[in-house]
Amino acid sequence: MDELELADWREQVTRLYLSDLDLAGFRAARDALFAGHPQSPIPLADRPRFTGLRYFPPNTAAVVDVPVRPATGTISIDTGGPDGVVHYRRTGIAETPWGPLTLWWIEAYGGGLFLPFRDGTATQETYGGGRYLTDTVKGTYGRGVTVLPGGRLRLDFNYAYNASCAYDDRWACPLAPEENRITAPIRAGERTYH
Repeated sequence: MDELELADWREQVTRLYLSDLDLAGFRAARDALFAGHPQSPIPLADRPRFTGLRYFPPNTAAVVDVPVRPATGTISIDTGGPDGVVHYRRTGIAETPWGPLTLWWIEAYGGGLFLPFRDGTATQETYGGGRYLTDTVKGTYGRGVTVLPGGRLRLDFNYAYNASCAYDDRWACPLAPEENRITAPIRAGERTYH
């Protein structure tokens, strides 16, 4: 049953993100999950040849503690798929060394933090639509975005990852809105799949 497999996929992702694995162990476990789980976004036809995702080398400069200033307003993003239009509320703006990035709260049952971004590596080295640093609805807690005391965040772009639509057209994903598009390259995290 697809729904039970999807629930298991989300549980496995959450367990991985909350594990005590280091970056190398995390990437190896993520590759194994993508290779073998029925709900993996890797196309079935590609799985026999799948040997792992492509990543930038670990980058200590891509881990930053940043202030967050308040933000207001909402945005709606049409996923182009069965989720339809998803509504988000601005939670804050993270002042990163590469430019400001808006942190979103998903306005749906249960809510969740969402930080999509598109940087200067998009289309050449990373997925053209951008990547995610966190999407807590999907269970990606505590690695890419960590809430710190005093209105600050730790952002670790080594955990930046592609949305499911980057692997297979059968998926529809909300992409980085204009205000989360920065020109500076952030060479950390996941690279293009193809």
